[in-house]
Amino acid sequence: MSTTQTSMTRSARGRLGLFEWAPVRAVWRREFALYRRYWPSTSFAAMVEPTIYLLAFGYGFGSIIGTLYGYAYRDFVATGVVSTAVLFIGAFGGMFNTFIRRTFQHTYDAMLAAPVDVHELVTAEASWLAAKAGVYGCAPLLVGMAFGLDPSWGMLLVPLIGFLTGLAFALFGMWVSAIVPSINTFDYIITGALTPMFLVAGTFFPIGQLPGWAATVAQFNPLYHCVELVRGAVFGRLGLDSLLHVGVLAVFAAVMWCLALWKMRARLID
Repeated sequence: MSTTQTSMTRSARGRLGLFEWAPVRAVWRREFALYRRYWPSTSFAAMVEPTIYLLAFGYGFGSIIGTLYGYAYRDFVATGVVSTAVLFIGAFGGMFNTFIRRTFQHTYDAMLAAPVDVHELVTAEASWLAAKAGVYGCAPLLVGMAFGLDPSWGMLLVPLIGFLTGLAFALFGMWVSAIVPSINTFDYIITGALTPMFLVAGTFFPIGQLPGWAATVAQFNPLYHCVELVRGAVFGRLGLDSLLHVGVLAVFAAVMWCLALWKMRARLID
């Protein structure tokens, strides 16, 4: 190999080692092109699921409970279900989409043949899922307003909360997709981790109703902090403690980014 070729190769490797936004935008354009084909089914699920939750819990249990902490129970559920929508969009997309594209479709092999590095790929895929989570996380609020939830200016913060939470769980899903031996293993993750997360996050009842040890453990649940932020924004109760909730979600997202990048690089390159 000539000196010029060696220099060009080293230069290309050096550029690939940096973070560039052009590959991220390219991955986003690809995702948007795909999304234009399947958006009706995604939108249908995003609207129907919170409607079912509100009918089953908001009006079913709501007729018995009435109010909770001064709020109508249906409003309590509507704000809590936001976190459930964000969780499932982020985590499920990170797990199943990533596993299928890496294992069966070999989509990532084709992407990495272009000037795209693994950290750019991971960031682009996760941020796209986070953007979807931020948008569709507002669907429960729209349904809630149809059932009587009063609109507020704080609702404008919900897409940002959904984006941060969705980013963290999308990266969590990508990390899980890189460590499981088969797609059937996701059943353990869904049943053993994700389902308990949204059940003990304050979604349908305050975590203070749990036994002392369980309430303490629930405070380490990232989804609990999402619920608190959403309710604080919608009901106008944001305060200094909200910074703690944001910090927990940001740290969780940063840790998951490192883990997802580490295992995805091992799967795709090493």
